[in-house]
Amino acid sequence: MNGIVAVWKEKGMTSHDVVFKMRKIFQMKRVGHCGTLDPEVEGVLVVCLGQATKLVEILMDSKKIYQGEVTLGQATDTEDAQGQVIAKKLVEQAVDDQVIDQAMASLTGKISQIPPYYSAVKVKGKRLYEYARAGIEVERPERQVSIDYFKRLAPSQYHTSEKRQTFSFEVKCSKGTYVRTLAVDCGKLLGYPSHMSQLVRTQAAGYRQADSYRLDELRQLAEKDSLNTAVHPIETAVSDYAKIQLNPEQFTDIKHGKVLDINYFNDRLIEPTALFYQDRLLAIYGPHPNKENLIKPIKMFPMEGV
Repeated sequence: MNGIVAVWKEKGMTSHDVVFKMRKIFQMKRVGHCGTLDPEVEGVLVVCLGQATKLVEILMDSKKIYQGEVTLGQATDTEDAQGQVIAKKLVEQAVDDQVIDQAMASLTGKISQIPPYYSAVKVKGKRLYEYARAGIEVERPERQVSIDYFKRLAPSQYHTSEKRQTFSFEVKCSKGTYVRTLAVDCGKLLGYPSHMSQLVRTQAAGYRQADSYRLDELRQLAEKDSLNTAVHPIETAVSDYAKIQLNPEQFTDIKHGKVLDINYFNDRLIEPTALFYQDRLLAIYGPHPNKENLIKPIKMFPMEGV
């Protein structure tokens, strides 16, 4: 079976756990996921089956949407609710929502982030969380990420007895973004230690919560021999790409991955483009990395029976 399944990963599971269970449910080995979700975060995990695993890298680069909550007044070592409190500052008076909105807006576009210590980023051959667990401080590499929007979803809540303030948010962001760090940086702009107290991934690679299945639902479909109803065709993964429908002559040239002139399709092909034959995805072609007048396959999807 070839295609894509949007899985609703539940809390307490790793992304690898989901892949392991999907191999059993679908009774196949060639299964891969498109972007890790922390064990304590639930949400959409895109899983590729068979030939669709060729799309994993491409799908991992796509934008993701999260909904969550920021808590002002406490910082943790993990930057989320699972960590140990490392800083406190009472919110004596509620921060105005307009001020919160201004801070959030300033964290959009191209921004720099320093990954949290409790993350899988490697420094000198070791994961940052390994240094954190050993109590060793190292210089963390700054990275550039892109935030399409970071917005408040509802009026903030001021908790009088605890002198804390919370607000819900939605963010659309690029690969590599640490939403935990976004919450912490927002708190800094507002003058308070803070952490991300909740998080859910509602969309990944264009697949939404409404498109997703829980593992138990997939097991039930397997018992009814209806798993195919949960599998999105490979073609749905390239919905944002430029597309060309091939004629039989072009199909003959391209089905084996032939390198072609950049003007082969009359117009210069200057961006990755999805090539279809009889409404099925045959290849993704793009500019040759070394020869400016040529195009070559980025990914091929051989067709059986054509």
